[in-house]
Amino acid sequence: MTVCSFFVEKERRVKANARDYNDKFSYADNRIKTSKYNIFTFLPINLFEQFQRVANAYFLVLLILQVIPEISSLSWFTTIVPLVLVLVITAVKDATDDYFRHKSDQQVNNRQSQVLIRGSDSYWIYTQADILLLCSSEPYGLCYIETAELDGETNLKVRQALTVTSDLGSISKLMDFDGEVICEPPNNKLDKFTGTLYWRDNKYPLDNEKMLLRGCVLRNTEWCFGIVIFAGLQTKLMQNCGRTKFKRTSIDKLMNTLVLWIFAFLICMGVILAIGNTIWENWIGRNFEVFLPWDEFQSSAVFSGFLTFWSYIIILNTVVPISLYVSVEVLRLGHSFFINWDRKMYYSQMDTAAEARTTTLNEELGQVEFIFSDKTGTLTQNIMVFSKCSINGQTYGDVYDEFDQKVEITEKTACVDFSFNPLCDRRFKFYDCSLVEAIKLEDPAVQEFFRLLALCHTVMPEEKSEGHLVYQAQSPDEGALVTAARNFGFVFRARTPETVTLCEMGRAVTYQLLAILDFNNVRKRMSVIVRNPQGQIKLYSKGADTIIFERLDPSSDDLMCTTSEHLSEFAGEGLRTLALAYKDLDEDYFEVWMKKLLFASTVIENREDQLADLYEEIEQGMKLLGATAIEDKLQEGVPETIACLSLADIKIWVLTGDKLETAMNIGYSCNMLRDDMNEVFVISGHTLLEVQQQLRSAKEHILGLSRVSSAGDVEKMCAEDSVFEETIIAEYALVINGHSLAHALEPQLEPILLDLACLCKTVICCRVTPMQKAQVVELVKRHKKAVTLAIGDGANDVSMIKTAHIGVGISGQEGMQAVLASDYSFAQFRYLQRLLLVHGRWSYFRMCNFLGYFFYKNFAFTLVHFWYGFFCGFSAQTVYDQWFITLFNIVYTSLPVLAMGLFDQDVNDQNSLRYPSLYKPGQQNLLFNKRQFFLCTLQGMATSFLLFFIPYGAFSLMVKEDGSHFSDQQAFAVTIATSLVIVVSVQIGLDTHYWTAVNHFFIWGSLTVYFAILFAMQSDGIFGIFPSNFPYIGTARNCLSEKSVWLVILLTTVVCVVPGLVVSFLRVDLFPTLTDKVRHLQQSRRKQGPQEQNLRRVRRTSSRRSAYAFSHQQGYGELITSGKNMRMSTVSSARSPGRTPHSSNWIENMLKRKNEVSCVSFENVKLECMALI
Repeated sequence: MTVCSFFVEKERRVKANARDYNDKFSYADNRIKTSKYNIFTFLPINLFEQFQRVANAYFLVLLILQVIPEISSLSWFTTIVPLVLVLVITAVKDATDDYFRHKSDQQVNNRQSQVLIRGSDSYWIYTQADILLLCSSEPYGLCYIETAELDGETNLKVRQALTVTSDLGSISKLMDFDGEVICEPPNNKLDKFTGTLYWRDNKYPLDNEKMLLRGCVLRNTEWCFGIVIFAGLQTKLMQNCGRTKFKRTSIDKLMNTLVLWIFAFLICMGVILAIGNTIWENWIGRNFEVFLPWDEFQSSAVFSGFLTFWSYIIILNTVVPISLYVSVEVLRLGHSFFINWDRKMYYSQMDTAAEARTTTLNEELGQVEFIFSDKTGTLTQNIMVFSKCSINGQTYGDVYDEFDQKVEITEKTACVDFSFNPLCDRRFKFYDCSLVEAIKLEDPAVQEFFRLLALCHTVMPEEKSEGHLVYQAQSPDEGALVTAARNFGFVFRARTPETVTLCEMGRAVTYQLLAILDFNNVRKRMSVIVRNPQGQIKLYSKGADTIIFERLDPSSDDLMCTTSEHLSEFAGEGLRTLALAYKDLDEDYFEVWMKKLLFASTVIENREDQLADLYEEIEQGMKLLGATAIEDKLQEGVPETIACLSLADIKIWVLTGDKLETAMNIGYSCNMLRDDMNEVFVISGHTLLEVQQQLRSAKEHILGLSRVSSAGDVEKMCAEDSVFEETIIAEYALVINGHSLAHALEPQLEPILLDLACLCKTVICCRVTPMQKAQVVELVKRHKKAVTLAIGDGANDVSMIKTAHIGVGISGQEGMQAVLASDYSFAQFRYLQRLLLVHGRWSYFRMCNFLGYFFYKNFAFTLVHFWYGFFCGFSAQTVYDQWFITLFNIVYTSLPVLAMGLFDQDVNDQNSLRYPSLYKPGQQNLLFNKRQFFLCTLQGMATSFLLFFIPYGAFSLMVKEDGSHFSDQQAFAVTIATSLVIVVSVQIGLDTHYWTAVNHFFIWGSLTVYFAILFAMQSDGIFGIFPSNFPYIGTARNCLSEKSVWLVILLTTVVCVVPGLVVSFLRVDLFPTLTDKVRHLQQSRRKQGPQEQNLRRVRRTSSRRSAYAFSHQQGYGELITSGKNMRMSTVSSARSPGRTPHSSNWIENMLKRKNEVSCVSFENVKLECMALI
């Protein structure tokens, strides 16, 4: 944050057209920075970070020791070459990652915004700073925005400038504006702003309704002017993004621990050998001082032992080979490319492939236990579709074949032809032709049904050209319903404060708009009262079915029963439903009622209650028309993906900024919530005590406890939760609101919240801020030893994505912020299944096998020196020649283990998806842990023991074909080295589950290269060129030409390999794992074609059917009837002289209340949650 570091900002002061004044405070500019390095700081910072890794620091110390001739028995190049290689590879990877961060920063920072500086013009389409709205192209300073990047909601929202600034629409007026804003300092509260505008000796209160935050997008507004309050990293959006954290896998952390263990083991071996050298020098070495005198600095046997200790530390350092880290980075890079190249994760409609944006977390994908998902744009497509309807007891929307059997609708199903309607929306699709036929036959009920949809709403039309209509709806449900009416011949064409114009089957019809009975969360419905051209007054109403049914005339009882059945059927398919009704009003009755309404809208006390009573009065005795069913379109494969991931024991939590009812409907659609669940707990308390009581009650209900008597009982109960989690069979769900979550995240309630959430199969957090999303993720990370994954598509998900162990961004309709902050990205939620169950599981499986084998072969390779020390007087001499030591991990054995780590599969991708339970070993960390490491090293130690003592025993007994003895150390070294290379090659062949041409080539090629290099380095020719560097002249030729040597190599190989082979065979035969069983099935079905996985989708059958009211916003009805959202020219030309003036007072009162929203927001939230309960 670029602010003055000498003080903590307590308030923000900004003055318009006074740059010199504002510069005094050193506020942040509009530039953001997420990168870590620049061209000057990269090298020092990156090296500092790399040497924080224990192994790199260890090898640096080792390199320093190797340049000391008194203790080094190995050349320095054996360490410096692999160390430099590791540092360079890691630096290139880090530089590449930071380059992309620079690139994304430049993309954001280079967005163009015209700024008013000394008279130049200015307007925003995409708000890049937090600005105070001064005026706009709309009347009364209104401004329509979309806040998808802030809260995930795509419905239209309204902001309004102060009345005193709303007429500053010209450059000259703006240049004269010299107001000063004093407000709160930068913070992350998206829903709150407190400040004051001082202008012309007056003070004007400011709240969030006057602010356009960074990330807002203007809709239906040509331009707006504002004064920048917060910029760059100080904007509320960036304050919610959180810091970029360095992410490390659990295997990385385990490897650091293991390196320390190995280092301790190495010191122990060095101490043992040093003590042995001291004893040997005292007892035996003194006898050789005549022809092997001590060096001048070597004063005693103890000092000799001290030097020997460091010599053996250098010799035995390969027990932790630096090539391990090179190989790990190569494997991770390869696994990342496999993700990028996976055609099954490519989305052709957007030409978007999956992308691994980091190379360090691939194996972590195989260990995920918690997924935190956004809703809008992640689970859903942000598209509402009119799917079905029930009109006068008849359902429409299904397709039937010639045998009257329902046919599933697919992309190949023929759509209804709307060519009869020149004003239709060509993107609209409907498949039941019978509804169009009913329209053409002028069925009165059908016509009245769509007339209601075309009249009863708060949509604003915009006709950019003749017949080209664009609807700006403040809720997506509204837009879908009005679009449906448009396609079926009832086109909403225009509106004024007093009229609504439709085009009904080609005829222009204008209705006089007498009143809008706006919705709120208690009413759960909205109504309009109109006068048609025939002079009839009609009331049209739509809302939640339970609310509408209570207000129907008894004559609609039979139709209500039929419609209720249809609604249950629609709800069972996860559709969002509304009931529609109408009422004919008597002229005299309406005039009396209108006078009451005018009086109630002007009273000071209990105005809201009196208006609600009047609405209730006139909405009684309605006649039912039918019901609508809207599909909140899920992304393809979402329910199946969630079901599959649940079978893998992965818990999915939904964290969304949407309203509670909307989130729960999506929960039902995704099968995360089901009616056969034992209980769905809704936490909506407003105080800490209320939330605590609700959380406790829910937990007691699950655990079957009647009471919690004391705090001690709570602690005891919490301690036993892990046991209860395993034994609870019943299914529960937890739904918690944002304001309740704020209390639940307090330190004293965190444990009980987490315990309750983990006892539930489904958790949905709604109305949460971006920072709250991150706090929930952090809560699970902190208290559960589990890998977390966060997935989202908008800027409001960035903080959550950065906080989780793994962040996944979806390339959606809310911009690229989530993708740029993520570790992995793709276009559809369903690809998460393949990312985790295939790539994640394979990466974890491969990495674990790789590490196990790597530690095994290096212990087998290195500990031969330890056994040899007991037979060489503990003189720190090496068994092998230095070239073999240098090339063993880099050349002779590197490629086969890389091939196994890159290509090995225990089961194929189809079976990985067909049997999700195969994922569980990764969650439980079974394939590589401290126990597995101990077993691998034990096998390596045993192999090293056999590799040394079998040839040692054989060489003491056998003779060459000419009768001479094998008495030279060089032949002994070649025999052990050859046995070692063959043993580890055979072992990797036995450990490989999935053979490819690459595996064959690398294994057989490595053996060939070994023998080629061996004979070349010990040939006469190379000795003639470099006599001091290649002293083993002719050893390989002489040694390996003896049959007895090959028999020793064969015996050593068999003795080293067979015990492990027998143990593996018995384990698979007697104690097979699920992986073993699936692999056996796979082998037996190899000749059969791949079988597709069919997951049965559970149908939703719920009485909770409508979410309409909860995706709507109160106040739009009054805004429309006031005319303040209309163009001034339109309002003045369309005003009816007979129009009663009460509505203007009404809207002024409403706007006054909106200006006071920050004071009463708590009460409104409380009212909303009471309605939800």
